[in-house]
Amino acid sequence: MRVVESAELAQFREQCRDWLADNVPTDRPDDGEAMREFDLAWQAKQFEGGWAGINWPTEYGGRGASVLEQLIWHEEYALAGGPPSGCMFVALSHAGPTLIVSGNDEQKARYLPTILNGTENWCQGFSEPGAGSDLPNLKCKGEIDGDDLVINGTKIWTTYAQHARWQELLVRTDPNETRHRGLTWIIGDMQAPGLEVRPIKTMAGLEHFAQCFFDDVRIPLKNVVGEVNQGWKTAMTTLGFERGTGTVAHQVELATRVDRVIEAVKEAPGGADEAQLEMLAVLKSEVMALRSLTAASISRGMHETVPGAEGNIVALYFGELTRRVNAAAFDLLGPHSLERAGYNYPAHFLECFKWAIGGGTSEIRRNTIGERVLGLPKGPKAI
Repeated sequence: MRVVESAELAQFREQCRDWLADNVPTDRPDDGEAMREFDLAWQAKQFEGGWAGINWPTEYGGRGASVLEQLIWHEEYALAGGPPSGCMFVALSHAGPTLIVSGNDEQKARYLPTILNGTENWCQGFSEPGAGSDLPNLKCKGEIDGDDLVINGTKIWTTYAQHARWQELLVRTDPNETRHRGLTWIIGDMQAPGLEVRPIKTMAGLEHFAQCFFDDVRIPLKNVVGEVNQGWKTAMTTLGFERGTGTVAHQVELATRVDRVIEAVKEAPGGADEAQLEMLAVLKSEVMALRSLTAASISRGMHETVPGAEGNIVALYFGELTRRVNAAAFDLLGPHSLERAGYNYPAHFLECFKWAIGGGTSEIRRNTIGERVLGLPKGPKAI
């Protein structure tokens, strides 16, 4: 696919570039409540500037940008050094879009505006200790009691749970059903009595993950998105957005990282040998191939309301490539890669492993590509 920019798209790119140049903040805190405040303030700034919800329909307060305009925005955002959406990622990238597709009018009116204006953020309560990649095996249960669902169980690897106001929560509401049947997608209140959040420190030294423990937590039935016991369909909508083109900005950043390594190798005493040059050429080519895959995915997205399974191809390749790029930085730069001045290679290396795990491991994505994209026979399923 070849993206041809029109005069209108070129003008849109200039608008993005100018606004970002004047407004992109710096010095984002790495962790803690200060990080949350920074992320929500930056979201509020984008809302004030008319750039919040770049891909959301205008009737829900978004920018209503076309797919190509979204690509341009993400490219310019990364080139301008825009901070990660961080605590706002779940709300903007899949909780909000899921509500737009599957929520009722009351839910849309209540939650969508507070996402866009940076008032409230969300986390995701899908994975459990025994149901991570095997999500249909989840055991956290919700029992109907009057007008409430009473939640008991646990969720793990919940990113920024300790900083979130709401949670997209998937629970088992029919104990007689197994696997993907009998599940319900609900809007979880992170301030509800009986909910305990325990932060988990990553190997990078940051407390970005947490485990949530539910002990008779009561959630109103009006918070069900979709229908009771039909949550798998809603969850697939959520994961479709999560695995779509949301890594475009990260891809631009990855390409910049490769260029940074190339420049560093050039400046090293003695320059680069033949093997190093070959490694750099391969990495540069792979980044370009990733962008081409994304362009193809965006082309399909022009005709889809909800991203299809093809998004797994981009997510899989990005997750694997970002690890290779960060590992190559150590191989190519040697001890100099441990220097923290200007660029923290160790932190980026330790953090990059999440891209091959979060939202589905590489193995799960390969299975999904094989079964739902290529039409290959399904493998054996757990009982």
